Amino acid sequence: MTRFHTDEYIDFLAKVTPENARRLTYQGTRFLVGDDNPPFEGVFEFSSISAGGSIAAAKRLMEGQADIAINWAGGLHHAKKREASGFCYINDIVLGILEMLRYAPRVLYIDIDCHHGDGVEEAFYTTDRVMTASFHKFGEFFPGTGQITDRGRGPGRGYAVNVPLKDGITDESYKSIFEPVIDKIIDVYRPSGIVLQCGADSLSGDKLGGLNLTMQGHAHCVQYVRAKNIPLMLLGGGGYTVKNVARAWTYETACALGIEQDIDPNLPWNEYFEWFGPRYRLEVLESNLEDLNSRNNGLDDIRESVLRDLSQLQPAPSVGMQDVPREGLGQHLRLPGVRAQGPIDDMDERLAQHARFVYDLQGDSDETRSESEGEADSDASSTRRTRGRPARKIRSGKKRMSIMTSQYFDVPRLPADYDPNAMDIDADEDGCGHGHEHAAWASARAGLPTGTGKRRFFQSFAEWDPVKKVLTERERAGARAGTEGNMVNGGKPRARGGARARTRGGARARARERAREEEMDEVEADGDVEDDED
Repeated sequence: MTRFHTDEYIDFLAKVTPENARRLTYQGTRFLVGDDNPPFEGVFEFSSISAGGSIAAAKRLMEGQADIAINWAGGLHHAKKREASGFCYINDIVLGILEMLRYAPRVLYIDIDCHHGDGVEEAFYTTDRVMTASFHKFGEFFPGTGQITDRGRGPGRGYAVNVPLKDGITDESYKSIFEPVIDKIIDVYRPSGIVLQCGADSLSGDKLGGLNLTMQGHAHCVQYVRAKNIPLMLLGGGGYTVKNVARAWTYETACALGIEQDIDPNLPWNEYFEWFGPRYRLEVLESNLEDLNSRNNGLDDIRESVLRDLSQLQPAPSVGMQDVPREGLGQHLRLPGVRAQGPIDDMDERLAQHARFVYDLQGDSDETRSESEGEADSDASSTRRTRGRPARKIRSGKKRMSIMTSQYFDVPRLPADYDPNAMDIDADEDGCGHGHEHAAWASARAGLPTGTGKRRFFQSFAEWDPVKKVLTERERAGARAGTEGNMVNGGKPRARGGARARTRGGARARARERAREEEMDEVEADGDVEDDED
């Protein structure tokens, strides 16, 4: 899962529970922001199953073991690199596509969920090896992205296709725009594999969606893409009227097998039979919702604009393929494990030096990160010192949109005096006996600067422990701190509780230092204002 998501985020999912979530999310400012993505028991297991299914499906497709692979537990297209979003904790789609790219030069991703597939588009926004095509409701609706003018950036310019729709679209209207757009994409792009996200919240009667597709209209997209005879992965996605989700994916499984005409529309008796009343049939009917897409030829204008943009693309970008080893770098190079071997050998030292060199080339501000990660980053923004202006510490939160209400809300702000080191030193606040885990997370957060700039994974006396999966202090750092402490104490051992007192004293010292810096910034700013007035 770390092929796309950060180690820090995956480690968080492995540890989070409803009891410790407030602490591990740093007061709700990271990882799980807002109420759309609550922590629950088994979230890591659920995420692993979803991601593993899509990765395995991609592997079987690309190795020729299947023509169509299905993972209805997948399709979680909102999850970001280091943050959950819209009920999605792990982006199995991105992980599956990355697996396909080991074999295929180009992959086409099609999204028929009612919500825009923002997480997948964002992941591949700057590359031409993946084309994303999303047919979604647009307006004051989660996630608030997916305008028709969002077409990619850099090498990926033109390879993000967005078809914004309005409430009430019917089967015929959807078909009139889906077929020509998909035909043009396949003709120009010539993908080696297709991933179709079949979110069922675009069906009529969904609790969160506003479209008006029948089960047959939704399944027509599966039938149409299947007829292209390109390796196809079918994934689940949204859907908040459970009985209709079950109907749609059952029927679309039959469509994938080509037996949709042979199944009985009358549902057989089972323990969930009462859920499917009052009709008890394999069908989702159209409602009387007005189709707003037919007004003022709006759908025709969107279709013409999308097709015109696709016509400007160069045909089938070429890609130089090479074998990508599945094992890690150390395994691929047959390097001995550092912990099993003991002392660090020459090759390990050179790799560490190179990693530190690459890390030092990074900027100290979030502004230097790639544009493709800019919107996904859940960390607070840091500022860069400019000539003639004092540096300001900004802790303003960013905004997020809720999938349940489609309303924007502010990300909670971390208090200016918030000290992660003192978070769990005193005792277990939840009484769960996880004080060592909390202290480990505190030391992990201590490895990050207060302004959350670049992460200090290569700073001295800190290393990643693959067993505990946290940033830990090396033994020699503890020994050095102990030696220095004894020297300060006249060579006498400190009394019990000294470590705790030192931690608190350090926190107070840092707080005083921050206060002095802010006072100096205000003095410099006032001086600049007086100079301007003179």
